[in-house]
Amino acid sequence: MKIYTKKGDKGQTSLIGGAKVAKHHLRIESYGTVDELNSYIGLIRSYEIDSKQDDTLKEIQDRLFTIGSSLASDPERSTKQIPDLYNTDIEFLEEQIDTMTEQLPPLKHFILPGGGLASSACHLARCVCRRAERLSVHLSETSYVDEKVIIYLNRLSDYLFVLARKVALDSGNNENIWVPRV
Repeated sequence: MKIYTKKGDKGQTSLIGGAKVAKHHLRIESYGTVDELNSYIGLIRSYEIDSKQDDTLKEIQDRLFTIGSSLASDPERSTKQIPDLYNTDIEFLEEQIDTMTEQLPPLKHFILPGGGLASSACHLARCVCRRAERLSVHLSETSYVDEKVIIYLNRLSDYLFVLARKVALDSGNNENIWVPRV
């Protein structure tokens, strides 16, 4: 089986369910950005990080495939069973955030992205996550999007911010504190 099908050569692609849409359709932008986010999380995992954090990130990557499947489905035509996102997935992120926060110094300033390569990758992933969230919210204004998708992406961006801080601390790098000019 060849990886290329040539079916998208004219700028159209199919959603799960069969509907054809332009490759620039908001639904395609939404799940494409989730895919980009998943790649950044893979980049974070390629750095030397705590094995528990690596396991958590692998689980997050699985949930992002679930979200991508949901966003790639035509809400009016798809009859195909896709994986579900659960409230416990969101709660899991919250638990991870709380556990890391307990180990970090209190946040008293805005943090500039940086703090080492792994921490910087976390900040990049956080920004892509926020974009995926914005696109999904926009899509939800005109088409069905499971509300748990938006909540999960919102919580995931918080998780990635806290992870950036934790990874910087674990690697002995200082956080870059923003000191505004006045």
